[in-house]
Amino acid sequence: MGPQPDPPYRRIVTEIRRRIAAGELAPGARVPSTRQIVKDWGVAMATATKVLATLRDEGAVVTRPGAGTVVAEAPERRVPKREAELSRESIVRAAVRIADTEGIGALAMRRIASELGVATMALYRHVPKKDDLVLEMADLVLGEITFPATPPEGWRAQLELLATRQWQLFRQHPWLAQALSVTRPQPLPNLLDHAEWAVRALDGHGLAHSTIMYAHITLFNYVRSTALNFEWEAEAEAGSAHSDQEWLAEHEPVLFELIAKGRYPSFAAVIARGDFDFELDRLFGFGLQRLLDGYGALIARTSAHRGRPE
Repeated sequence: MGPQPDPPYRRIVTEIRRRIAAGELAPGARVPSTRQIVKDWGVAMATATKVLATLRDEGAVVTRPGAGTVVAEAPERRVPKREAELSRESIVRAAVRIADTEGIGALAMRRIASELGVATMALYRHVPKKDDLVLEMADLVLGEITFPATPPEGWRAQLELLATRQWQLFRQHPWLAQALSVTRPQPLPNLLDHAEWAVRALDGHGLAHSTIMYAHITLFNYVRSTALNFEWEAEAEAGSAHSDQEWLAEHEPVLFELIAKGRYPSFAAVIARGDFDFELDRLFGFGLQRLLDGYGALIARTSAHRGRPE
């Protein structure tokens, strides 16, 4: 029996690697998306997905938020790190770099070990579980936010500063929103710094302690839940090579066809009044201001009630 032919996914991997080696796909250039692989090679979506996963595992490509799956930069010659030089901090920082550029789904002990040039088992002596590693990653990047020694005047300005800086942090680290939980809050020192800032801003206005806590958690959950779109969008672009604007342009005709049928008259009337350009930053800003408006009304009502004679 002669040698068995390579499976389809491996033949496609070999071809894309050839294009990279020949310079047809330069570092930073987008590689064919799963959809394009299906179209060009006539394979199933599962096969196309395996192609990109294999190329990522081999280090030929990386997934970058906002760019999709691109050819990896030529790696610098890495001097293998002796296990004696390995530290918990170096592991955490390597994991953050991988999650920032390739997404949280790419985070695996084997991938981190490759990044550091050590054996995979060496990592477990410093970080026994992946869940522990993710928590340390979260705490590390949460510490990137610095608060002014003198807070801005007024509770609203203080909460707006906190929420805006959290939003910027989630944008820089798209995986972070998934790593944090509201229903099972993690006891992270740097996360408690954020809580301290919010609670201090809300305290002293006559609000009950439970109201202060709910207001603090609601604000954090608003920022976090909106920021979940960063990682989802990065994953979507990596799989389709379409930006959010390209995706909207492709699907708008379907939306307008549905509207034209007359089933949604109010929605159609609003859309007909002018162009609506959706931007996630504007959505965040709009929601934040309305949320703070509500807090303002709550504080005003509480103050008025306290001022009433018994």
